[in-house]
Amino acid sequence: MKSAGLAAVLSLILPGVGQIYNGQILKGIILIIIDAINGALMFVLIGFITWPITVLYAVYDAYKTADRINARRGGTSSF
Repeated sequence: MKSAGLAAVLSLILPGVGQIYNGQILKGIILIIIDAINGALMFVLIGFITWPITVLYAVYDAYKTADRINARRGGTSSF
């Protein structure tokens, strides 16, 4: 069983880590790279728009993926 809450919190701390926790290694690495690019883009101000979008996507995706994993295993999601 995967904890949907833990997956979401991990992605909130560092986008991509929640995906890695869920077993989506490549997606997690891609999100970590995108987060690093967003950090660099903050020097030209566009990063202040793209970074929150990436974080919100990563948190939502990690949470929903953990829910789907638990549903396939016949369990329920847990916070």
